[in-house]
Amino acid sequence: MNLHVVILAAGQGTRMRSSLPKVLHPVAGKPMLGHVIDYARALSPQRIHVVIGHGAEQVQQQLDAADINWVMQHEQLGTGHAVAQALPATAGAEQILVLYGDVPLLQVETLAQLSRQAGSQALGLLTVSMQDPTGYGRIVRDAAQRVMAIVEQKDASSEQLLINEGNTGIMALPGSRASDWLGSLSNQNAQGEYYLTDVVALAVAEAVPVEVAQPETENEVMGANNRMQLAVLEREYQARQALRLMTAGVTLADPQRVDVRGELTVGRDISVDINVVFEGKVSIADNVIIEANCVIRDSSIAAGSHIKAFSHLEQAVVGEDCDVGPYARLRPGTRLAKGAKIGNFVETKNAVIGEGSKVNHLSYIGDAEVGSDANIGAGTITCNYDGANKHKTVIEDGAFIGTNTALVAPVTVGARATTAAGSTITTDVPADSLAVSRARQRNISGWKRPQKS
Repeated sequence: MNLHVVILAAGQGTRMRSSLPKVLHPVAGKPMLGHVIDYARALSPQRIHVVIGHGAEQVQQQLDAADINWVMQHEQLGTGHAVAQALPATAGAEQILVLYGDVPLLQVETLAQLSRQAGSQALGLLTVSMQDPTGYGRIVRDAAQRVMAIVEQKDASSEQLLINEGNTGIMALPGSRASDWLGSLSNQNAQGEYYLTDVVALAVAEAVPVEVAQPETENEVMGANNRMQLAVLEREYQARQALRLMTAGVTLADPQRVDVRGELTVGRDISVDINVVFEGKVSIADNVIIEANCVIRDSSIAAGSHIKAFSHLEQAVVGEDCDVGPYARLRPGTRLAKGAKIGNFVETKNAVIGEGSKVNHLSYIGDAEVGSDANIGAGTITCNYDGANKHKTVIEDGAFIGTNTALVAPVTVGARATTAAGSTITTDVPADSLAVSRARQRNISGWKRPQKS
């Protein structure tokens, strides 16, 4: 079936009290509209059309892609008017699926079911049964329970307001009738707008079947008009992620205190403590332990590794059986081989740490290559930047770097070499040798410490 998707994203969102267009407000680190575009793509449509208005340039700039046709709605005259702006680009469509840019929690299967039920000849409606349908258009049915119309709340009678089946606004239009129906809409209503929902009455008048589908839960079709509703969407999204992780074999210390803001793939028997945030693309293998208050972004962690509390990983690769933290920062380009250890208050950047090597405390290792079984003492830094260019430090297998060593790159410390504590190393250190570079100690007897006046 030739399917086109139209996403309505032109609203200003004044209740957000923000200069940011409403559809760009994030849920799980991604704009709400980004979520909607993703599940539209999953339906494999012929084309996706996004109707924009307020903040159009900002929306387009942030989410532009080759498969999106941006459609400008210069005046916001209602949902029917918005869809009509996209119609010229939907020639040949057998079905036009209408979605909303501020409804980010829909499931792909819900939309696929709606699309299948409607096909190319029927009008498809996604409705939801609610305990409190205030604010929603009501689904009016006849005695045989056939859908007859949708009545917006402001136009509903007192009897119609008692109906608890609400309209989500999500609709599948038969492509062959969309143009005629949208051209027949009237704005003679309380809002003075062209309601897309009025096509239901047109379909009934023409004896076009109206097919109804419903989501599994009411939460699936929630939108956000203000910050409070945005927070509800965030927690609902995170609750789903927590359930997915636990089902996959992850132990969460508190399912309400873990955040997934991207794509997280997991193995089994993983333990995640409270307040851990996963961002971007993250993969975690079997038997990994992640302690509290860690942030892990665009990184991979191999089996058996232990990430201790308050550690931050970004674009890092952690090998098997590694030990990281607490309070470690692995910056982009860090690669830890099997059994490597990065201790408390250690920062690494663009550094390869070899198998079994240790950087245990208070060190900075940047633009470096460390071999296997090396030991880097507390307070060691690689002086990798000369103010214009970055330079590389090489520490070969089995080297021992003494406490408070400054390695002025480019420099190489050979295999099994040692640097004395407090040294500043500016030239290469041969293998199996000791490098000492520090001022000779003098002891001044009888020295008087200054006194306060």
